[in-house]
Amino acid sequence: MEIGVGLPSTIKDVPGETLVEWAVEADRAGFSSLATLGRLVYDTYDGFVALSAAAAVTERIKLVTAVLLSPLHGNTALLAKQAASLDKLSGGRLVLGMAAGSRPDDFKAAGVPMKGRGVLVENQILEARRIWAGERRGFAGGIGPTPTSPGGPSIMLGGHSPKAIERAARLADSWISGGGGVGMFKGGAAAFRAAWEQAGRDKPAKVVALAYYSLGPRAEEHADRYLSDYYGFAPPYAQIVLRGAAVGEARLRETLAGLEEAGCDEVLLSPCSSDVNQLKELREVVDL
Repeated sequence: MEIGVGLPSTIKDVPGETLVEWAVEADRAGFSSLATLGRLVYDTYDGFVALSAAAAVTERIKLVTAVLLSPLHGNTALLAKQAASLDKLSGGRLVLGMAAGSRPDDFKAAGVPMKGRGVLVENQILEARRIWAGERRGFAGGIGPTPTSPGGPSIMLGGHSPKAIERAARLADSWISGGGGVGMFKGGAAAFRAAWEQAGRDKPAKVVALAYYSLGPRAEEHADRYLSDYYGFAPPYAQIVLRGAAVGEARLRETLAGLEEAGCDEVLLSPCSSDVNQLKELREVVDL
């Protein structure tokens, strides 16, 4: 099981130099991926911008949007250009994780209707791939730039509903579970694998998990403060995420063991504190 780490880009008041330091340390330490969370109405950095900064100071680590709320990006041509640009600037290291989203305030602020967002995600994927393939769009030709990755960045889809699972199995290269713990991952991964097989895909299904972690003497405090605030729009779900978080070294080891036993291909460990010591402590616990 590969082990990636999240940038603290959704923790409030994080200085830019802290994100850069995290990126450098994660790349040097040997983590598989560096991931960002997607949200609009919150004091966060834009995922593409944060990963572009990370791309400039890293060499080998994958750059993952986990996940980009693509329906909020109504202009698919621009979205495809941004993704292709980051993919090319990073030497083909982008994994474009996408999902339909579930927060009404994000959609209201973006001026985008929530209804039909799943179909919109599907159409965005199909159009983006045509753009990445160089389809002519005007007298000058295609949109460009041509992504480093053949056919465009690898696409990872999130979502646990039956429709989201079916869409991921049919259109994506991988699927990611939300941060609700090992139990949530097991159910979603089993459904995705079944849908993948039914879709007749010709390569093994790849399943990814998002897991929140917090280490050190103030681990519980940091996890409770951050997750209760970040998921404050849905308090019951916030409690599910908090219960599923890997708080403390023992719980982290238990979570990693449970995910690996369930066949997880990669886990993205998202921090509850921006203190770079969280990354250093994590490196001491995991076996990279």
